[in-house]
Amino acid sequence: MSHVPDQPDQPDQPDPSLRLLWRHRIEVREEPKAKRGPKQKVSVDEVVDAAIDLADAEGLAAVTMRAIAQRFGLGTMTLYSYVPNRDALLVLMADQVTGRTVLPDLPDDTRKRLALVAHLQHDELRAHPWLLEVQDVRPWLGPNMSDRYEWQLQAVDGLGLTDLEMDQTVAVLVGFAGSIARSELMKRRAEEVTGMTEAEWWAANYDTLNEVMAGSHYPLAGRVGTAAGEAYQAATDPARELDYGLARIIDGVLAHVNR
Repeated sequence: MSHVPDQPDQPDQPDPSLRLLWRHRIEVREEPKAKRGPKQKVSVDEVVDAAIDLADAEGLAAVTMRAIAQRFGLGTMTLYSYVPNRDALLVLMADQVTGRTVLPDLPDDTRKRLALVAHLQHDELRAHPWLLEVQDVRPWLGPNMSDRYEWQLQAVDGLGLTDLEMDQTVAVLVGFAGSIARSELMKRRAEEVTGMTEAEWWAANYDTLNEVMAGSHYPLAGRVGTAAGEAYQAATDPARELDYGLARIIDGVLAHVNR
């Protein structure tokens, strides 16, 4: 006899961050309601901006409810009257920082239009690398993320893609840009930890690598690695990877629609 899981006494409650995310647009649609109690010292926007500034300066791990409360001279419990929990704060941060990026007009040229979608995502993640670490939350449900998605879809609209293919094309473009931004972040962190650039590390370990790999035979890796190392003066070149990979992705999309 199969076990039927117990049903909850009450249906799942709506995510408390949703109304906070859309607070400004709700206020436009609805008559403002008088709030009881003392006036709040700071606004939700100021709380979120402070969290963004802290994440930009010190990383996402530094963003705690206590740290943000201290910035405003508030008790930690008082901050929960602004934002219900840290996950909600992360959602608000991701959407609010996305809204800071002005969405440019899309060029007429298809290749430039698709490339712009990826480059905008890449540049934003470079400026705010903590966005790569925002996980287990749903920031894409906010108004600024929704505006971004609409803009991204406009970039692929009219190519002859189905609606599902339009969504997947946007996902591939921004996903690839995110993977390059993540590689760049890992590279910067390695340099901070070791205190050496990639070129300096290879120079310092060249003799040891030759010693430990003596007798091994990697003809392709040796030839290609040498060519890449001479061109990059490093093991990798994320900027070239972005340009090359993006060009091949766009080639594939255009070949698909012209097939």
